[in-house]
Amino acid sequence: MRNVIFVINITIDGCVDHTKIIPDEDVHEYVMELTRDADLQVFGRKTYQIMVPYWPEVAKDPSATKADREFAEAFVSLHKLVFSRSLDSVEDRNTRIVRTNLHDEIVKLKQQPGKNILVGGVDIPSQLIELGLVDEYRFIVSPVIAGEGRRLLQGVSLPERLRLRLVDSKIFKSGSVALRYLKH
Repeated sequence: MRNVIFVINITIDGCVDHTKIIPDEDVHEYVMELTRDADLQVFGRKTYQIMVPYWPEVAKDPSATKADREFAEAFVSLHKLVFSRSLDSVEDRNTRIVRTNLHDEIVKLKQQPGKNILVGGVDIPSQLIELGLVDEYRFIVSPVIAGEGRRLLQGVSLPERLRLRLVDSKIFKSGSVALRYLKH
């Protein structure tokens, strides 16, 4: 069975606004390792529209850093699912828009053969956490106090407290810390 892994960059004060966090090369490499172990990424429309066209453009940009280009190429090569009721079409050939029930679609995908399923953003992961469908959590904590911006799980009502077990951590030169949790 495939694992659903929620990956998010977050500030010390819980902000997940991508404009408040600047990942360094070590963080890019860490995320690259996760990407290599996955064959599918799942997004909501908002996160997808941040990631595409940005990363496909970086993949074509000879002036981009090596780390950015490598991540961009890995991102472009992965299959992507976008849960959206309003998105009419996508230009990326590896992307499929899904309008069906989130729970049923993810359960079906988890049962199919393949590598890990990465989930990014806030809305879709929050719904998957509420549904109990996230198997692993990867928080990359940036040494920043944003003071404002969107917070992780803002407005989410969990049916019960979710207990996680820390199974790995990694400290980067920048002071960022990657934390890996599994469901307890």
